[in-house]
Amino acid sequence: MEISRSSYYYVPRPESEATIKLMNRIDEIFTNNLDYRRRMMRKVLIREDGLYVNRKRIRRLMQKMGICAIYPGKNISKPGKGLLHKIYPYLLRHLSITVPIHVWCTDITYIRMKRGFIYLVAVMDWGTKKILSWEISQSLDNRFYVSALKPALAQRGPAKSETAPKNKTFVA
Repeated sequence: MEISRSSYYYVPRPESEATIKLMNRIDEIFTNNLDYRRRMMRKVLIREDGLYVNRKRIRRLMQKMGICAIYPGKNISKPGKGLLHKIYPYLLRHLSITVPIHVWCTDITYIRMKRGFIYLVAVMDWGTKKILSWEISQSLDNRFYVSALKPALAQRGPAKSETAPKNKTFVA
């Protein structure tokens, strides 16, 4: 199976109480200052709370919580050089979504709790603007996404030909 024995028997440990408090504090600081990255976050933690935390730990915790600073990034709409910089077209640009079950979308967010975080994924229909299914999990596992999609597919199923607009292509 080409998997190591230690990986097979590994059981993840929950975060410590001190780490959860630090994550809550990072979330509070980030909510007030969306442009703070890990270095500025470290300075604020030292200045306001007296917490000396390595910036690598702050980066790991911010990645675990799924937060990142909002700042001007690279202009990815300009084509780069070589084959690695392919720009994919937006396939729904000229598509009028007028019937239900024509286009679905998903979104994932995290919710801060007293003892950590939980993750929420929702499957939504763009035609009716209704949530078809949702799921809550304590980890970002791929089974989590599939378990949210299965009820939507079972309830609504794929688009029927009589409800689909004529001469339109569906994107899977």
